[in-house]
Amino acid sequence: MVVRNIAEATAFTTKDGSTIRELLGIPTAPVRNQSLAEATLAPGQATERHYHRVAEEIYYIVEGTADLEVDDDRRRVGPGDAILIPPGAWHTIRADAATTVRLLCCCAPAYTHDDTYFV
Repeated sequence: MVVRNIAEATAFTTKDGSTIRELLGIPTAPVRNQSLAEATLAPGQATERHYHRVAEEIYYIVEGTADLEVDDDRRRVGPGDAILIPPGAWHTIRADAATTVRLLCCCAPAYTHDDTYFV
């Protein structure tokens, strides 16, 4: 059994500009098919618009509100919202000016910088 507390996770910045703390993924756990991380965006911060060629992502908003775009479909998202981002879908998320956004990000297969692509 692998149990990892968020307090043990070291924060780092992904290629898209978000700050994440990986809970379970490569190289933090012996996962084979997925990863789980907490991502944080400061008030007004946005990720750079990007896509993943291989990974399917699920975002689950824990705190804050944001504008999300997935392949030109724009939505307002907040706590309790779960969003599917298919492989190859261009996406970005921008936190509201007055709120920090925290979300859980699940990737299958596990997240790697090498699977993040920009324009």
